[in-house]
Amino acid sequence: MSVLPLEDPASPPPAVGRRRPSASTATRRALALLPLLFLAVWAAVDRHAVRDGVARLATADPWWLLTGLLFTYLGAVAAACVRQGAITDRLPPGALLASQIAAGAANHVLPASIGAHAVTLRFLRREGVPLNRATASIALYSLVRAVAKIPLVLVFVLAAPTAVPPAELFPQGRTLFLAAACLLLVPLAVVALFAVARPLRRPALDFVRTALTDARLLHTRPARFLPLWGGALAAPLLQAGVLACVGTALGLPLSWSQLVFAFLAASTAAGVVPAPGGIGPIDAALVLTLAGYGTPLPLATATVIGYRVLTVWAPLLPGMLVLSAMVQRGRL
Repeated sequence: MSVLPLEDPASPPPAVGRRRPSASTATRRALALLPLLFLAVWAAVDRHAVRDGVARLATADPWWLLTGLLFTYLGAVAAACVRQGAITDRLPPGALLASQIAAGAANHVLPASIGAHAVTLRFLRREGVPLNRATASIALYSLVRAVAKIPLVLVFVLAAPTAVPPAELFPQGRTLFLAAACLLLVPLAVVALFAVARPLRRPALDFVRTALTDARLLHTRPARFLPLWGGALAAPLLQAGVLACVGTALGLPLSWSQLVFAFLAASTAAGVVPAPGGIGPIDAALVLTLAGYGTPLPLATATVIGYRVLTVWAPLLPGMLVLSAMVQRGRL
């Protein structure tokens, strides 16, 4: 009698040349198609704005519109500079720029820049950056982008005090009361949260310690803090340049300085509202700001629609394709 183990006749021989796709591969393929689904849904919901914007822009100067589109993509370069400046690790420039183009598309899907930060966080983790330092870099990125607008607004106020009355920049009445209440209640809410939820104290303290350590180290290296602050100053100016190009293409009776300041003031005032890509609050604030400069309301509305076409719809399809490609190749 043979002592060799009997083979199970029910088990089929291994197939040669056939490999079943793993679960991670199938998930990656599904995620690669998901951004395109978001794009289709977004276009279906907002089809009237797209149609009206294209109709208005059909009579505009195409060269100024192309210049505005160039400013839009230069904004991705500025964002990549800020991202690199916010972290000590050296990131691959091409992949970093591609991630910011993809992040710009994701930013129009989720509110409060969650989509852009999620894409960037995934990219940093794929590049081997620890989670605490990756999140600290995102916090520094957000802080620097917000703080950089303040000197820009002050420069415009000091350069043209008659065109931009400083008293109109500050909230008044009920708005002033709400702003003061938020400034007082937000720190109190954070302190109360940590007092009640004790398990959050240690992770929060570790995060703050890591963020402060990295920020101090970055500001000792010119190769980091120069792109950090330079990109943060250039980003809103490039976005304002898009608005100025659209206004010039449509024959808006305003100077570039007025258009740039209109964007800075409107985006600063409406930036606290968590909307996908700022769409909605910034649009309304821009229309009101342009109308306050004496622009006819239909022309101000057309300018804002054109700005959205160049900053959202024109780069959205390429951004979604880049996002899908990076997911498919395992870079995200």
